[in-house]
Amino acid sequence: MSNKKPAIFLDRDGTLIEEVNYLSKPEDLRVFSFTPEAIRNLKNAGFLLIVVTNQSGIGRGIFDEAAMHVIHASIQVELDNAIDAFYFCPHLPCDGCRCRKPGLGMIEAAQAEFEIDMGNSWMVGDKKVDVETGHAANLKNVLVLTGYGPQHRPLLEREPTLVSDDLGTAAAAIIDSIAAKIVL
Repeated sequence: MSNKKPAIFLDRDGTLIEEVNYLSKPEDLRVFSFTPEAIRNLKNAGFLLIVVTNQSGIGRGIFDEAAMHVIHASIQVELDNAIDAFYFCPHLPCDGCRCRKPGLGMIEAAQAEFEIDMGNSWMVGDKKVDVETGHAANLKNVLVLTGYGPQHRPLLEREPTLVSDDLGTAAAAIIDSIAAKIVL
């Protein structure tokens, strides 16, 4: 019997929280109203909750890594410490690193740290790059229509598993899909 757990890989800005260009101060943090319940429901359904976020503001010198960690700590407070891990890429898009989405470095780092059932895991985000990451990692994936979702939907080259209004409706659909498998 495997101890592996499925994971929800979550984009941060525009998915869990409101999009703020280069968010660096806790007072600018706005957790979507549906996020706490969605996170609680996914956690209660047995998912690991792992944030994977590109944070090029660090590489651009707009804010430092310490400021980002303060934001992540504030998110944890808002979400009752439900996030299992935060992974971030501080590099610029032109740096060519493996960790920047759609590269799989952050997902691979999570796999090294946690026993993840990748076949039953999901990527959830509001950008084309999130959907591309999900496809590259062979994950089921959701494009949420918060943040940049409406602008990025027409840019998709491959359809996501699901398009959802927000993380709340995405979480409900993911949990329903698990129930449907059990019933079958």
